[in-house]
Amino acid sequence: MSKQATEFQKKEMSKMYRGKEIFKPLNTGWVDEHVACVREWVANIFFYRKGETTIMVDAGYNYDRLEEKMGWLGIDPKSIRHILITHQDTDHVGAVEADSPGLFRDAKLYIGEIENKYLTGEVRRKVIYHLYKLPQVTINNEKVLLHDGQVFEINGVKIECFLVPGHTWGHMVYLIDDRYLFTGDTIWFGADGGYSFISALAESNKLAVKSLAELEQKLRMRGLRPVILTGHTGWTDDLYFAFAHRDKLCSPFKKKVHDPSAPYDAYDESDDTEENAKCGFLPPVQKI
Repeated sequence: MSKQATEFQKKEMSKMYRGKEIFKPLNTGWVDEHVACVREWVANIFFYRKGETTIMVDAGYNYDRLEEKMGWLGIDPKSIRHILITHQDTDHVGAVEADSPGLFRDAKLYIGEIENKYLTGEVRRKVIYHLYKLPQVTINNEKVLLHDGQVFEINGVKIECFLVPGHTWGHMVYLIDDRYLFTGDTIWFGADGGYSFISALAESNKLAVKSLAELEQKLRMRGLRPVILTGHTGWTDDLYFAFAHRDKLCSPFKKKVHDPSAPYDAYDESDDTEENAKCGFLPPVQKI
């Protein structure tokens, strides 16, 4: 169903969120010498490179230009053997769904054991304040199921898993080498700091806010100051900025929270070009 769902989002969500000043994805490029991003309309797909190993974080839409944009960054899809999945929504797993072109057919997927219940059909994903059930996702790749607090290595890359339920019941974020935190749809960055992600798309907003506060506490207790990378806005290494509004929701239809610097229609990616992708590192989110 990923191709159908991708086309639906491209058309309908573009209309729904146009002018709401919510989505502000990164363009394709490198954040630094280790982390790269591919923009797929409103979604950020990340790659972590260390030595000869490149690990993909989330698999985006069923997106026709993914291989092309990876080429801008010098990343061969065939080199991707490991993909960390934050959650199973179409804009995060489309490239590994059964009806995708199969760029990553041989890659091993890592997904939370609770989140996997969506894939087995034990749980159905609900959005738009629980009014709409999404189709079940089908993925045939080999899977490794993860649990909260698990620490493991892939070719010398340390990965730590944090369960942050709310947006979905089993959403995971990944801390890589104690330096980079890939947050999926846990945090939304506005110009004045981070909020709990878009309210209309959560399984439980109350739980999402609680999870965000607990995530911040875990980082602070350990003295960690990671680079924080989001699924649909930008990145920052400022912990105070990232969790500035952890007790508040991004509520696009109430117009209480928005980012005036976000594009009118974030599905228009005309400014995402190969030339720009090769013009230096991507800057952090702009603050006001």
